[in-house]
Amino acid sequence: MNETDTIWHNGEYKPWHEATTHVLSHAIHYGSSVFEGVRVYDRLGTPVGFRMREHIERLFDSAKVYRIKIPFTMDTLLGACRGVVQRNGLSSAYLRPVAFRGYGSLGVAAKEDSPVDVAVAAMEWGAYLGEEAREHGARVCVSSWSRVASNTIPAGVKAGGNYLSGQLISMEAHRLGYDEGIGLATDGTLSEGAGENLFMVKDNVLITPPQSASILAGITRDTVIRLAHAMGIELREMPLSREALYLADELFFTGTAAEITPIRSVDDIDIGNAGRGPMTEKLQSTFFGLFDGRTEDHFGWLQPIGERDDSIRETGSATA
Repeated sequence: MNETDTIWHNGEYKPWHEATTHVLSHAIHYGSSVFEGVRVYDRLGTPVGFRMREHIERLFDSAKVYRIKIPFTMDTLLGACRGVVQRNGLSSAYLRPVAFRGYGSLGVAAKEDSPVDVAVAAMEWGAYLGEEAREHGARVCVSSWSRVASNTIPAGVKAGGNYLSGQLISMEAHRLGYDEGIGLATDGTLSEGAGENLFMVKDNVLITPPQSASILAGITRDTVIRLAHAMGIELREMPLSREALYLADELFFTGTAAEITPIRSVDDIDIGNAGRGPMTEKLQSTFFGLFDGRTEDHFGWLQPIGERDDSIRETGSATA
């Protein structure tokens, strides 16, 4: 992990190693946390948050499902996101906002007055699956672990406990020598990667599994869908069989960490030309063009981080 100097924690800025929690915090024992990943890009010398408000809105939506009452406003957390970038002197960054049930109750069903801790960290983080995978494609496998079934754990919210499934999928893939794994839904159709959404290109049509396939409908997934519509690419959200993977012309992952990462093989079966396909490359170019000025931000997705302002007291005034 690339450590930085300062973390925003429960309303104040603290040195990285002082942003700690108690070992009996509820989230450690039961996974009762919700979190986000937000990318900040250096756009022509100015740090900009990518769809930062939508990420924080989803944090509050996830918390609502689990009845976690975040004791800060959305604007406060947006200010904290900007603040940790500014105070750590970062021009590009990966942000990790997290809210979790803290110390105060050890029963499975936390009491309503149990404390909720909130933090926002910022760090440098490059290509999630590596630069080689982003340029030439990742080697992936279909996992023996299925994604969660409907009406067990809500796959559509970004909660810490959900990622135990992703850990099993990813650890199995790494143990077998692959870059990442793909999980199936309980009906055997395609779901998603360990922490990424999945797209397929077949006969010049872009296809992705629907929300009903136990996926987290990611913000980057939505970005690709909207860019594809704007580019005139035919797109379908539909159930997909496992064997469709092997017969695809192109495959790629999407996610805040993964961004857009092509897939060159699945279970050691080459996909298309065994590299980045033309539609994937076009979507990658358009996506990354948002951050180097080649693509106009017609959707208003980029929020300038701005200058550091120590007069903003609401998001905490302690300095590292």
